[in-house]
Amino acid sequence: MEQATLSIPADRDTIRAVLLDVLALPEWNEAFVSLSGPAVPTVGTPYTLQVRPGLSGRLEYAAIEPDRIEIHWQVPGFRESGIWTIADSGQVTHTFTQSGPLAAVLKPAYRGIAHVRLNRLATRVQRLLTRKAGRA
Repeated sequence: MEQATLSIPADRDTIRAVLLDVLALPEWNEAFVSLSGPAVPTVGTPYTLQVRPGLSGRLEYAAIEPDRIEIHWQVPGFRESGIWTIADSGQVTHTFTQSGPLAAVLKPAYRGIAHVRLNRLATRVQRLLTRKAGRA
């Protein structure tokens, strides 16, 4: 299990909007090449996932709650369960576990990735806030 926490200067709804923009996940998760499925996620709805280096699999939201979003994804030999917990203060904790033979091989490459993902989330949130401010 890997875990990291970061304070993101935004309200919970803005942070959730980025995490729930499922079709845009490949824009800030380097492992994902593409996702296809409905634009608005619901718990248990499967998405077709393409990851580097050309593997196909599936992604689904396991929980969509006001303060917690859980996402599972898998490709042959690799499965990840990730949880994003969002406090009212904008503090976000990302925890994930991985399993499978490919996960064992890739384990060294995933050290520190929870923190990297949080930084990418913060960047996406800031871009969303900037766009909203530009429209106001």
